[in-house]
Amino acid sequence: MAQTTHEADWVSRIADEVIAEAERRAPGKTLVCASGLSPSGPIHLGNLREVMVPHLVADEIKRRGVDCEHILSWDDYDRFRKVPAGVEGVDESWNEHIGRPLTSVPAPAGSPYANWAEHFKAAMEASLLELGVQYRGISQTAQYTSGAYTEQILFAMRERERIDAVLDRYRTLEKGAKNAQKQAKQQKPADEAEVRAAEGSGAAAEDDGSGAGAGSAYYPYKPYCTACGRDLTTVTAYDDETTELTYSCQCGHGETVELRSFHHGKLVWKVDWPMRWAYEGVVFEPSGVDHQSPGSSFVVGGQLVKEIFGGEQPIGPMYAFVGISGMAKMSSSKGGVPTPADALQIMEAPLLRWLYARRKPNQSFKVAFDQEIQRTYDEWDALTRKISDGSAQPADIAAHTRASSTARGPLPITPRPLPYRTLASVTDITGGHEEQTLRILSELDPEHPVHSLDEVRPRLDRAHRWITTQVPADQRTRVRDEPDTGLLASLDDAQRESLRLLLDGLEENWSLEGLTALVYGVPKVQAGLDPDAKPTPELKVAQRGFFALLYRLLVSRETGPRLPTLLLAVGADRVRKLLGA
Repeated sequence: MAQTTHEADWVSRIADEVIAEAERRAPGKTLVCASGLSPSGPIHLGNLREVMVPHLVADEIKRRGVDCEHILSWDDYDRFRKVPAGVEGVDESWNEHIGRPLTSVPAPAGSPYANWAEHFKAAMEASLLELGVQYRGISQTAQYTSGAYTEQILFAMRERERIDAVLDRYRTLEKGAKNAQKQAKQQKPADEAEVRAAEGSGAAAEDDGSGAGAGSAYYPYKPYCTACGRDLTTVTAYDDETTELTYSCQCGHGETVELRSFHHGKLVWKVDWPMRWAYEGVVFEPSGVDHQSPGSSFVVGGQLVKEIFGGEQPIGPMYAFVGISGMAKMSSSKGGVPTPADALQIMEAPLLRWLYARRKPNQSFKVAFDQEIQRTYDEWDALTRKISDGSAQPADIAAHTRASSTARGPLPITPRPLPYRTLASVTDITGGHEEQTLRILSELDPEHPVHSLDEVRPRLDRAHRWITTQVPADQRTRVRDEPDTGLLASLDDAQRESLRLLLDGLEENWSLEGLTALVYGVPKVQAGLDPDAKPTPELKVAQRGFFALLYRLLVSRETGPRLPTLLLAVGADRVRKLLGA
């Protein structure tokens, strides 16, 4: 990245702090940034912030030539908590798997993947690849079942009383915080389009292992029953010397196992997370707002990693909500959850990266699935032009650079990025017909015609997908087949004159720029003004009336795509026919 952008944005500032912290802790050692995701259901755009914040920081560190690794822990050994609504191929029969590890739950019917976790991981992995996110994935199922954490588990069991004492400091605080959160949620409007980035994560909701009952001994380890496969178990005895552990399960099964060689369970979340910080040597890991309250996993984990595991808590900011413009509140327990894959169908990867790069982690923002996506693209294109002409601010240049490239190189872009709104209008009118689409696009700028649709891809494909999946049918554009003879017969002299002026100017103004000047100029000429005259309030009223008339004659509505684009799309001969020429 150019020196002018260094320290210009939040990513650079955090990278400075992380590099300094890593040098303090372990000079010369590979710097580790971390993320964690639970594939308990569709992994949504709120969860993506859990990955994008560490990615952007790790990528900046790599740009500086510092040895850095971004690890992504897949919490696929979490328990299956509930059956998400609205997941295709899933019905109430999946309730029988509640309590089993996510990797032991069948994938949705028809899925090519081996289990539930792999099904939802695969979609996210494909999106991260398209987004240019480089990471090392760590399956917690593999870690636990291979015995990688055996010594850490035995150590935690030996230190269970000290762990319990640390947790006990926060249990009252946690209860109060949960009540406050519950009240806050009840006070929020039902249609608020925001999501906690950790929502839907099985790990984020786990308790600390203290639920065995009053007076019961505390154990930070939860076995999965070897008979029914669920975690409906209670540890009843443990011997530090022999590592013999006895548990009973609600299914009626009970047994005594040697924990040193028993790899069928896991540490409870509030102990598991700090154990992993120490195990992996994590220096940077942000956390969502759910983890920042008193008694939360992040706060308690900071004490446990220091007092019990002899490590240090990662530094990292709290990240805020991600909202959706035009869709209902996100929750991975509900159907219709917008995922990164959904977003990447309607926008290019650099644009989606930009949304996460340009906002500080503690700032909430929205991902647009409605008409706002056109404005978002306009902002992106405007920034690109400012960078080209040298008028962009350093922080904006930095965000654009992080969005359009990584330390490994540039991301794929559309060679000729025509305005998204133009492409959307054209593909709406043509229904995606390629020959018609190319004809219209080639006429937008006759001096620099589009010769192949490959020049405007993948943006064209994203715009077409947006039109076909996100725009309601009643808002789609359908050009009339025949003239509206009734409306044409009812026009007054001024309206007939406006149509004549338009038709007379079609041939010499047949380009996007020319037609724009023409449709805005007709009412000016009728008012006795120069076509270049600045509009007055009265003139604006006349222009709106003229535009509404054209829309009614062309598409039987009073609004539609931008008129110059619509006229080009309809074609000169058909325009003349529909306007009564």
